[in-house]
Amino acid sequence: MPPARTHRITGVDGEATLMAGGFSVSRYGPDQGSWAKLTARDSLVRRLDWPLLGAALALSFIGALLVWSATRNRDHLTQGDPYFFLLRHALNTGIGLALMIGTIWLGHRTLRGAVPVLYGISVLLVLAVLTPLGTTVNGAHAWIKLPAGFSIQPSEFTKITIILVMAMLLAARVDAGDQAHPDHRTVAKALGLAAIPMAIVMLMPDLGSVMVMAVIVLGILLASGASNRWVFGLIGAGAGGAVAVWQLGLLDDYQIARFAAFANPALDPAGVGYNTNQARIAIGSGGLTGTGLFEGTQTTGQFVPEQQTDFVFTVAGEELGFLGAGLVLLLLGVILWRACRIARETTELYGTVVAAGIIAWFAFQSFENIGMTLGIMPVAGLPLPFVSYGGSSMFAVWVAIGLLQSIRVQRPMSA
Repeated sequence: MPPARTHRITGVDGEATLMAGGFSVSRYGPDQGSWAKLTARDSLVRRLDWPLLGAALALSFIGALLVWSATRNRDHLTQGDPYFFLLRHALNTGIGLALMIGTIWLGHRTLRGAVPVLYGISVLLVLAVLTPLGTTVNGAHAWIKLPAGFSIQPSEFTKITIILVMAMLLAARVDAGDQAHPDHRTVAKALGLAAIPMAIVMLMPDLGSVMVMAVIVLGILLASGASNRWVFGLIGAGAGGAVAVWQLGLLDDYQIARFAAFANPALDPAGVGYNTNQARIAIGSGGLTGTGLFEGTQTTGQFVPEQQTDFVFTVAGEELGFLGAGLVLLLLGVILWRACRIARETTELYGTVVAAGIIAWFAFQSFENIGMTLGIMPVAGLPLPFVSYGGSSMFAVWVAIGLLQSIRVQRPMSA
């Protein structure tokens, strides 16, 4: 890995250039203004990935409108305040942006040194869910209640720590130049550390989050250059584990019912199949251009449960139509495209693996969330990144954007 201080702007190891705004003071004389510094080729402003940031902000803005439409007339949720969820969604987005800025300021390489501490905190938090501190929401005992009516879902942050701890281990000797690819012992250690929080989350049970984490691990292995035997072995172990979980009866009744409804939507249309059936009706009724914001009969009639969180895409399909829902997909695609570009252009394996883990996370979670509203995936209780209401999810995805921006900002500048 090239020394950080050879870069025109790094921001790692607490270097003053990034802390001062992302430009080198020695490059500019006292007669040059702030505008020249901000717009210089090697400034922080120029090095940020603006399409990535713009797409994420646009999704959050669209999400705020969809959440507002889904909740403004649900007095049992809003306590009579139609702006309740809109304001909280905006607050969550603002906090997420602050976390992104903090992540860029610290830098992904600085965080690399703090990974053991972050991993330990993450494991303790998911363990705390299994204590009396934990609470159950929609069948999943995956939350910790906080004062003033707030709560956190530690499994959302566990996705980030799994990415960071695996990247740290798999890239350590490769970036140091000691080996070309992670060896078998290193891969085994990385998988072992990832398995610990995943096993705890499975006990909650939060099957949806475990599915996302498994895809993250697979994406990281593929990007790290680990032997294909590990990749195929992980796929085989996952398939065998799924069969074992089913045969041993480790799933709760509501989870089994969801899979049964996915396999046969007509099994219980007024019961376990109700959510997906109503979701498809809502999306199908939108047509090309939609019924108009706040005008969807399925949305205003409150036919689709959890429409501000897991089923928020149905609001886009009904009220914004095929074009609006397509815009959401396009913006998600822009985020994945820019993340792939960042992963490809970084010169260190650590940055590549971190970006690959985020790509796998966003891609699978978006596909699962949208797929379950269309009936092509089982209901798994996963939010749509940047769009669904939820503080923990919003904070986690914006930290991920901060990591991607840090990887881009801290890459060496070409001569």
